[in-house]
Amino acid sequence: MAAVNSPANKADGDPEVICSARGCRAAAVWVLAWNNPKLHTSERRKTWVACEEHREHLAQFLGMRGFLKDVVPLAQWRAAHPEG
Repeated sequence: MAAVNSPANKADGDPEVICSARGCRAAAVWVLAWNNPKLHTSERRKTWVACEEHREHLAQFLGMRGFLKDVVPLAQWRAAHPEG
């Protein structure tokens, strides 16, 4: 899934973050932070990113499995995690 949300080079040089939903090429505006408690420590956070259209679907997918920890706007996530 990494290829789906890999940055695409825009003309202005600012990489665009692409939605993690399969087949979606829309710009992401949300970060869904999650972890699988069977595989990850409680502090570990994996991330998916979502456009407006797919935020609810991806959150439900992770939530049904007990993986979803937080959903925050992409700009807020970037401000809190400048290292990436």
